[in-house]
Amino acid sequence: GRALLILLLSATVSLLGGLIFGYELGIISGALLQLQVDFHLSCFKQEILVSALLIGALLASLVGGILIDRHGRRRAILVSNLVLLVGSLILTLARSLIGLVIGRMTVGFAISVSSMACCIYVSEMVAAHQRGLLVSLYEAGITVGILLSYALNYIFADVDEGWRYMFGLAIGPTAIQFLSILFLPVNPAKISSWESDCQKGLIQLQNTEDREVAKREPYKEKHYSFLDLFRTRDNMRRRTLVGLGLVLFQQFTGQPNVLGYASKIFHSVGFQSNSSAILASVGLGAIKVVATLVAMAFADKAGRRVLLMAGCVVMAISVTTIGLTSRVAPPAMARDCKAATDPNASHSLTQHPLTPVASQPAVSPIPPAPSAVKNEAGPGFDALRSLTKVSASTQSREVVPHSSQAQKRGLVGQSPKETVESTGPPFPGAPWAEHMVLNWITLLSMMAFVSAFSIGFGPMTWLVLSEIYPAGIRGRAFAFCNSFNWAANLLISLSFLDLIDAIGFSWMFLLYGLMGVMAVIFIYFFVPETKGQSLEEIDQQFSRKR
Repeated sequence: GRALLILLLSATVSLLGGLIFGYELGIISGALLQLQVDFHLSCFKQEILVSALLIGALLASLVGGILIDRHGRRRAILVSNLVLLVGSLILTLARSLIGLVIGRMTVGFAISVSSMACCIYVSEMVAAHQRGLLVSLYEAGITVGILLSYALNYIFADVDEGWRYMFGLAIGPTAIQFLSILFLPVNPAKISSWESDCQKGLIQLQNTEDREVAKREPYKEKHYSFLDLFRTRDNMRRRTLVGLGLVLFQQFTGQPNVLGYASKIFHSVGFQSNSSAILASVGLGAIKVVATLVAMAFADKAGRRVLLMAGCVVMAISVTTIGLTSRVAPPAMARDCKAATDPNASHSLTQHPLTPVASQPAVSPIPPAPSAVKNEAGPGFDALRSLTKVSASTQSREVVPHSSQAQKRGLVGQSPKETVESTGPPFPGAPWAEHMVLNWITLLSMMAFVSAFSIGFGPMTWLVLSEIYPAGIRGRAFAFCNSFNWAANLLISLSFLDLIDAIGFSWMFLLYGLMGVMAVIFIYFFVPETKGQSLEEIDQQFSRKR
């Protein structure tokens, strides 16, 4: 009974950790539509607010590893929960932009520490044959959290100061996670009571050999310095190569940007703006949840290497297909805030009849660029960057001077041109109407890409990272790789439009396809299979290989 309780509590901690992470990444998109009206935020101020979470998360990835290794995984999660509660309260009670920025930075710090500590803690807490399932549960939590945030964005869209409720509701799951972890044992790698827990069957170990190794572990744990990550001692340099390779390829295969243009692709196959926004975010979110559940089911059966390579192959084929179809039917590209503030943009108002705003349903607060349907446990900036795409301009609010505040909020994230073109049925003379078959191929390719990422790189990167390092440096090593993940994600997201200007949309996606092929080669030669092995066996396997 107690063994089952421990298993259920471990699953709860993993799922809630992911859910909170996904919720905080996704909730800003709907909140921003209200905040830009309530606080009169310019594009620049919105980008500061959106980026504040990233700054907190980057800071946490630099210092969080020391906290996790020195003070234990369990304590790190408890501290991150308390910090998250403080951040949520600051956001809920905020009266100025400074208060909002401080609150988002605090929340960013907390979810970054929690993301690392949760994966490591759960991987150490459960048996080898359950580790893949329970660590992947974190990934599933993220996708569910993002979907939940979009649902709440929709519910509170027309509520006065609804953003306070959006930020404040994060307190619920945070409190439940805090209470759940109080009933779990302290990090098993750190204490001698692990032996008595094993004897009582408290922690489910696969066999007597695992149990013997686990009993000995507290007495033979080695101590490492941060610089050991780059030395040949216990083959640490190879482990660092594997960790960095996985997080960098996870980003350089184009994940942060493929989803950023989901709504454009949905629109090109004939969906109107509301449908496009809702389908692009909720529809792709649902696909991600299903794909992540598939990954959870097969992580301990098929193995990490198989899922990573299969996912990479499908991703490479998908982005290559998008690249080839876009050579024939290029999508319309627009720079985020520049498009909205371009003085020539309003000229397009005269080109097509504008459907009266009052006769339309309120535009959904779900953002038109849902790349927040995210890079998963890959604590990533793609979600954050995409949210600047719902940025406001005062000029676009002037298009509907007499409409309700809710309708203003709905239209405020779009340039006047986008507002015109997305109302009413698609225009028959639109250039994409000639290429309907190619547009559907592009849409299906994007869905395949999302599924493949959620089966491969999404959950498996963080699962492998939580397994390949020795217990004594696991927190710092995970945090080191995590900081590269944030940095690479930021680089990819910010350079995307500049690269498209330089080499073109189709070549950009063909380049992502090439990176996918390189990722398959890297995984084949460097990433070992870790399914069904205890953390000690994985450690020994790495120490022996040169």
